[in-house]
Amino acid sequence: MALTRDFRETVQARVKREPAFREGLLRDAIESLLAGDVALGKELLRDYINAAVGFPKLADRTKLHVKTLHQMFGPNGNPTARNLFEIVAYLQQAEGVRFEVRSTRMAPSTKKQLSSLGPKRNTRAANV
Repeated sequence: MALTRDFRETVQARVKREPAFREGLLRDAIESLLAGDVALGKELLRDYINAAVGFPKLADRTKLHVKTLHQMFGPNGNPTARNLFEIVAYLQQAEGVRFEVRSTRMAPSTKKQLSSLGPKRNTRAANV
């Protein structure tokens, strides 16, 4: 576990000193959510929040309890769409960026992989 803590501390230090890295971490979190990798998206958002904004400040801005926010972004957390989008909107504002979604065509091999996952899924990828 020490490696995980050291890694998180390294990420937090880099977020604080490198604006481009901080913005990239937020972008990667949002892209992960849009791609359906909710677990990774929540984990990246948690890392970003810890390093860039802090959960207490986010709690103050969103009027959600700090513990609730920690649970939302934990492994078993299930934030509502309303809370998640409100948080993402605030994080973009705090970072001074605005992400936009653009559609692109998927490669045929990606479509086949998605169709093998189950019932019909949206076959358009979103770039943030």
